[in-house]
Order: sequence, then structure tokens, then C-alpha cells
Amino acid sequence: MCSRTESGSLRLPTYPWDTLTEYRARAQAHPDGLVDLSIGTPVDPVPAVIQAALAAASDSPGYPLTHGSPELRAAVVGWLARRHGVTGLAPDAVLPTIGSKEFIGGLPRLLGLGAGELVVYPELAYPTYDVGVRLAGAEGWAADSLTAIGPRRVGLVWINSPANPTGRVLPSEHLRKIVAWARERDVVVASDECYLELGWEGTPVSVLHESVSGGRHDNVLAVHSLSKRSNMAGYRAGFVAGDPALIARLLEVRRHAGMIVPAPVQAAMAAALADDTHADLQRDRYAARRAALRAAVTAAGFRVEHSEAGLYLWMTRDEDCWASVAALADLGILVAPGSFYGPRGARHVRIALTATDERVAAAVARLIEQTGDLVPHGEQREAAVEKHRPPDHDQPAASEADLAR
Repeated sequence: MCSRTESGSLRLPTYPWDTLTEYRARAQAHPDGLVDLSIGTPVDPVPAVIQAALAAASDSPGYPLTHGSPELRAAVVGWLARRHGVTGLAPDAVLPTIGSKEFIGGLPRLLGLGAGELVVYPELAYPTYDVGVRLAGAEGWAADSLTAIGPRRVGLVWINSPANPTGRVLPSEHLRKIVAWARERDVVVASDECYLELGWEGTPVSVLHESVSGGRHDNVLAVHSLSKRSNMAGYRAGFVAGDPALIARLLEVRRHAGMIVPAPVQAAMAAALADDTHADLQRDRYAARRAALRAAVTAAGFRVEHSEAGLYLWMTRDEDCWASVAALADLGILVAPGSFYGPRGARHVRIALTATDERVAAAVARLIEQTGDLVPHGEQREAAVEKHRPPDHDQPAASEADLAR
């Protein structure tokens, strides 16, 4: 199965989370308040070591380096080696980004892709891959098998492991085959690795690791974010690393466009990457929340699929995803419908682990209280399904429901 976005199409959809307004209001009406598990935004404090580094660098009157400070790039190289076994990466092959989302949404255009050029991304995927295709005026193809593409010329392949929304981890041998395929055709492989440190039942591997890359980084880019690992979503702190020639091309464009990470944020990033203690503590928090939520949703009749890594549980009751959204909203719990991530998600929902311990405990209690009783609510549930049913007329196969994080 695959879906496509037409070349030259800039038809951006309604921002997906805006379609949850009705269900948010319903969940907020719960006597014990809303538990928002619909989006992966951190809620725990920014670690003190990061705040201190930001404050210490706050007197920064001059322009920062687009390429990133030497300290930051050295910290990235050290972190990838120390935590993920990446070797042979030079500091020049690192480039800070203003979070990861702007880079993902802009990469096809930064690479000069346009009309008639193909960008491939997973069938169940973070919607910004498709948005980037549309912004560049290129053609998108949602496919989990490269053999489905045939002889078409491809400009960029996105991979995502651990995956959002499913939490699936791709084994190194699979990643290695993708890289080999891309090198044979001189195609860029961009690996979204924002959840790399959150492996639960599997061990995620970076595309830069020797077992995947063969010890060389040509044609390969790894995209990272400090939002989840270090609670730095408000800082907009990310980076890309890999092929030195590609990094040089991206740096040139970003220098001209003024796409620069502020100097205090660069200092905070360097401090975060040099410190593993806070990351391990945050990982433990997420592990505890994950265990509690997984047990509760299973007791409430959901089946958790994949979810061996990452910040979410991907689950189903074998019903339309909007029916599940409505039922959970009645319990004051807001979740993301699987259709946000592509047509194959139409019978799943995604729940995030990014709520406070108190709110997670509230959700767990409500789910357990409703065990065996979380059933359709007649006309109200049917109306939710019908409201979000795709129109029955011709449209590009990659529908507008295919787009959003």
C-alpha cells in the first residue's frame, strides 16, 4: 500500500489538532479535568544544568555561528559516540537547527528538490514529511517498500526509527539495505531519530552507526532533537549530522537565509548533550508513565501494537479511530486519532507519555474504573465517526488527513 502527493501541490490542510477542538471541550468538562495525551509536548522542568548554561550565555550581543559553536559541534560528536556508538563523525559534519520540525519541513526545498522530483516517507508518518514535500512543490510518496517505487527517480527518502506514531524500531539490517539502495542511485537518506534514546523493548540504532552506514556517511543525514531527551521543546534545539558534503550544502543555504540557532541556545544544547544524568532521569519518568498507561489501556480493552520505543503508545480496539477518540474524551482523556498519520491509522489512536505523574495517575484511574464499560455511546459515537469520514470523491491518494504531528 502506498499513497502520493501530487507534484507542485501546496494545498496545506487544516492543522490536525484544530480538528480536536470539540473533543478537547468534551474532555475538559470532566469533573476531574482534562488529561491531555494528544501531543508529545514535555511537561517536566528543564534540567538545572541546561538553564544555568543558557543564563551564563545570555550576554550574547553578536551574531552566532550558523554552523554552530565549536563547543556545540564537539558535544554532538561526543554524545553520538558515547550514547549511540557512532564513530568517524567530524565536527564539521554537524549543523544545529531551530528544532527538528523546521528542518524536516524545509529539507526538500533546502536540497533544491521541486516539481517532478520524488520524496519518499513512511505510510504511517509524522505529517511534516508531507508538508515539506508540498512546500517544495515536489511529489510525495508514502510507501514502506522501496520496491513499490520502481524506476522512478527519487530525490530524498525519509526513515523514522523509532517511529512516530507507532513506536516501531527498524533493525540495523533493514536500515543498511535502505542506505545501500540509496547509494546505488545517489539518493539522500534522512533519518529522523528524535526518539533514539527512548528504546523500551528494542534497541534503536542510528543510521550513522557502522552497522548501518558501513563506516562512511555519504548520502546519509541523521536528524535529532533535544525536545524530548532534555525537555527543551521551548528552546527549539535540534541538529543534523552526517554526509560532510550535504552538511556543507545545507550550511551555505542556511547562512544566506539567516537560519541560525541563538548563541545562548547553542550553549544550552552543548551542556545538555554533555550531561547524561538528566536524560536518564527523564527516561525513567517516561518508563514509569508508560508502564502505568499501558496496563490501564489494556485493561480498558485496547490492544497496544509496536510501541517498543518512543514517546507514545499506538493502540486500537478495532474500531474507527474517531469512535475511540470520542469514548476517551468522555473520560476526560484527549488522544490523537491515527488518521492524522495516514490512512492506515484509521483504526488506531496514539497516546503520549508527556503528562505529569498526577495527570497520568488520573487517566489510569478513569480507565480502570471503566474496564469493561468503555463501549460505544450510540448516536454520539456514530456522529463522531461520520463527521470525520473521508469524502467519497476523487482526490490525491495522500489525503489531507495524512498530515500532522
